[in-house]
Amino acid sequence: MSEARSDEVLGLRNISSGYGAVSVVKSVTLSVGPGEIVAMLGKNGMGKSTLLKTILRLIPLRSGVIQIRGIDQPDLTPAQMIAWGLSYVPQEQALFQDLSIRDNLRLAVRNDGELGAALDHAFDYFPFLRERLRQKAGTLSGGEQKMLILARALMLRPRLLLIDEISEGLQPSVVDRVVGVLRDERSRDGTAMLVVEQNLDFALRVADRWAVLKMGEIDDEGPCGLEAHARVLEHLSL
Repeated sequence: MSEARSDEVLGLRNISSGYGAVSVVKSVTLSVGPGEIVAMLGKNGMGKSTLLKTILRLIPLRSGVIQIRGIDQPDLTPAQMIAWGLSYVPQEQALFQDLSIRDNLRLAVRNDGELGAALDHAFDYFPFLRERLRQKAGTLSGGEQKMLILARALMLRPRLLLIDEISEGLQPSVVDRVVGVLRDERSRDGTAMLVVEQNLDFALRVADRWAVLKMGEIDDEGPCGLEAHARVLEHLSL
């Protein structure tokens, strides 16, 4: 289990949450340091997405503490979390299909005065968006829609990025591109990331540390080194 760290961007201390009478996340303790990428791995139904939504305050925290920069933040709303510098890439459909690419990206910023610089940041990673701003988001391929969602999340240069199953359904070439984008963003802005994944190869390529969530609890964790693949695969095969 991760220990408390004074330099962490995100600190989870024995947090629990769920739906109705059902507990899904159970006493999870985890830290993410500045510029660190942590991969949260596990099979479907283990509580990974619920954990992210609990951090975002989309699901009530039942017990435990969520800390931002070492400070308890019991009452922050999702809007306040975003204003602080948190961005979220959800697993479920998160685009307005009938709106243009530009209008979908516009939703990331508070006013038009911020839009130009934010768009330039997105175009650095995904230049195809610049040429297709008037195109409806719903006409993009599945991989292009994932890139649009990620571009929107990166536009505010977040301090902390939460990513839920972004590699799901993507072709290998697009997965490679996403790996490069996340690494570049970390190098450029020191962005900390918590990446929920089932794709083990993708997760270990992009992350510094990994943790396996099983039935709502962290079953094991460690660094992304030479022995990580076999160790994590053993957990995921059980």
